[in-house]
Amino acid sequence: MLKFATEVYQCLIISFSLHDLLLNLSLFPYTVSFLLLIVTIAVFHFMTKPRTIYLLDFACFKPPSMCRVPYATAFEHGRIILASQPKSYEFQVKIFERAGLGEETSLPQALHYIPPDPNLKDARQETEMVIFATVDSLFEQTGLDPEDIDILIVNCSLFITSPSLSSMVINKYKMRSNVKSYNLSGMGCSAGLISIDLAKNLLRVHSESNAIVISTEIITPNSYLGTERSMLLPNCLFRMGGAAILLTNKRSLRKQAKYSLLHVVRTHKGADDKSYGCVMQEEDKDGHAGVTLNQDLMLIAANSLKLNISILGSLVLPVSEKLLFVINLIQRKIAKQKKKRYIPDFKKAFDHFCIHAGGRGVIDEIQKSLNLSDDNVEASRMTLYRWGNTSSSSLWYEIGYIEAKGRMKKGEKVWQIGFGSGFKCNSVVWKCNRNIEVPKTGAWADIIHKYPVFIPEVVKL
Repeated sequence: MLKFATEVYQCLIISFSLHDLLLNLSLFPYTVSFLLLIVTIAVFHFMTKPRTIYLLDFACFKPPSMCRVPYATAFEHGRIILASQPKSYEFQVKIFERAGLGEETSLPQALHYIPPDPNLKDARQETEMVIFATVDSLFEQTGLDPEDIDILIVNCSLFITSPSLSSMVINKYKMRSNVKSYNLSGMGCSAGLISIDLAKNLLRVHSESNAIVISTEIITPNSYLGTERSMLLPNCLFRMGGAAILLTNKRSLRKQAKYSLLHVVRTHKGADDKSYGCVMQEEDKDGHAGVTLNQDLMLIAANSLKLNISILGSLVLPVSEKLLFVINLIQRKIAKQKKKRYIPDFKKAFDHFCIHAGGRGVIDEIQKSLNLSDDNVEASRMTLYRWGNTSSSSLWYEIGYIEAKGRMKKGEKVWQIGFGSGFKCNSVVWKCNRNIEVPKTGAWADIIHKYPVFIPEVVKL
């Protein structure tokens, strides 16, 4: 009886197995089709997903002590050079006293002579000093060699030479013959972020590549030697500086990388005549070349920032802030209620802010516009105080300051804001990949313990 039951049970199992097999065979085409669809979607997503761009490391130039320009030197040189124009000298002193620069900013050697008489040779010497020292530091920090570089981008707005600055770098470091090189000029203080955007686009096309971005402004041939007030202001603000940044799309280097690139937002107001002409390189009535800063500059910068953050906000702000902004907009535009425009709290989207250190007024205006605290703008103010306005490289001195203070932690987001002639406002957002240890070398390494410092509204000597 038990044997019979066992045989019946086995027959039933075989019967069910055959039934399942036939059922599975009938569903096989649908199963294969479904699996192929899933694989196709996955492959399509993988192929169309933008490559992640990593920031491996960066280096900032530290001028030698012989280039330092303390207050007394700046005032004395100004007094001698503008001896025949006392009103111009008084104006320059007034600006300098309120500029927010400290005693350790630097100018190239050619501008220390009285009167200064810069030439092309002097400009090349400054270029080599700034760029080569910075790139040397970058290679040392990353452990890469010149032959590892696939893309090279150099931005310098006012000094244009032939061969180009990018060719100067290729020649110095004997880079490969197939390196893709670019030289950006005339794009103002926000050119560094434009270079990052160009590097991003190139790295998304060229797989397994490394890119170096070099940002600087060569001061030697661009110091104004005339007496026009609107053109004397840059003399009080601009100082030596430069930065070299190494970007990569190699997944093998992602653990070594400090940051990942999240967003680049560029806005250009050049179609508007006032915006286009608010920062202009030109000659005065005596033929002296310089950069004119229009009195509407701050207003134009503020309007450019509003346009830029209206785009950036949609990408980075939490839903709660977007909702508050929309409600406020409806109340003002549709319900016609007399309410102030709601300014989103960008502190909920970012942990660190790097505002172009163009001058005290620039930092003050953005701090007010975005409701930022003094701590939020500390890196920008200290960069302006210690290094002056180093043009497009100032944003990297600011990130360097945050790192040197040991404040950059894994997962935190950094917002770089740059302004430039034309008129442009550009934003770049980075995400920190790991806790950044306090660097033992670099522009801030041996002086960071002195900062922050109190900066008076007016420096009287």
